[in-house]
Amino acid sequence: MSLGFNSQSSLSTVLGIVIVIVAIVGTQFLGWEWGSGQLVPTVIAVVLVGGGALLVLHDRLT
Repeated sequence: MSLGFNSQSSLSTVLGIVIVIVAIVGTQFLGWEWGSGQLVPTVIAVVLVGGGALLVLHDRLT
């Protein structure tokens, strides 16, 4: 029985949950802050935005 979800949407959901966990752990336990001159949060954000853009493009082209 199919629930109407494909493996791509499941992967996107899992990826989104992992991103949220990394963000919460980084801000609450590692002291990451936006705009404080720290490079790690910015690098993670740039990589994730790029990956998200590629995922959207892939979905639109297939």
